[in-house]
Amino acid sequence: MVIDKLSEINKYVGLHPRFAKAIDFIVTTNLMSLEPGTILVDGEDIKAIVINDPNVTEEASLAGFECHNTYIDIQIVLQGKEKVGWRSRTSSSEPKSDYDDEKDVLFYADAPTMFFELHAGMFGIYFPTDVHAPMIGDGFIRKIVMKVRVL
Repeated sequence: MVIDKLSEINKYVGLHPRFAKAIDFIVTTNLMSLEPGTILVDGEDIKAIVINDPNVTEEASLAGFECHNTYIDIQIVLQGKEKVGWRSRTSSSEPKSDYDDEKDVLFYADAPTMFFELHAGMFGIYFPTDVHAPMIGDGFIRKIVMKVRVL
């Protein structure tokens, strides 16, 4: 997992072969002007999901305590703030069901080992080893979730 300010995102281009294209989209696009929905940046390899929704309770978010096999998430908070629950997948032992290949998601019943906050202008990168529960809080949040295919 990586947590940083959006102004520092170029430091992470080398973490994955597809990050250069994803980060180029992030820094060259007026993200605030995008309508909610999914944008194919590079086919199914890189997608941007624009979210403008209310945050949810901790209980509701933890019901979807998730990780992915196919995609890395780069989650950027544009407006508002969110609390995020996190746990290493290697220490998670209570899957709720089998991995859903079609939706690229595996849910866990384990409790997070930590919580942190992302404010406007911050981002988190969640790899397949990161179980995460985002969007905890009050009020609305506007964010972009970049889905970057692992390989």
